[in-house]
Amino acid sequence: MDKQEHEALHSAGTPHAHEHNHTQTKAVLNRLSRAIGHLEAVRQMVEDGRDCSEVLIQLAAVRAALTSTGKVILKDHIEHCIVDAVEEGDTQAILDLEKAIDQFIK
Repeated sequence: MDKQEHEALHSAGTPHAHEHNHTQTKAVLNRLSRAIGHLEAVRQMVEDGRDCSEVLIQLAAVRAALTSTGKVILKDHIEHCIVDAVEEGDTQAILDLEKAIDQFIK
């Protein structure tokens, strides 16, 4: 994994003192690409003057796709980054995760 992929999976954007590997980077990037495509389709629906109810339903689908992607990132982060951080006594990583979860579930 390169540095850019590594940073993409850290919602807090805080660099950690330890190295770790993410196993779901490709899956996350694929999910994000699909969500972006779906959101572009919703934008086109609005430009075309489609029914507001249809647009809202499609926006809900985009939101669900993003939430699902966030869950994959969270699981991967816990399984790799947090496990490594705990083993190394890095309490800041736990604090960063708590902050990221608070922002994610607002």
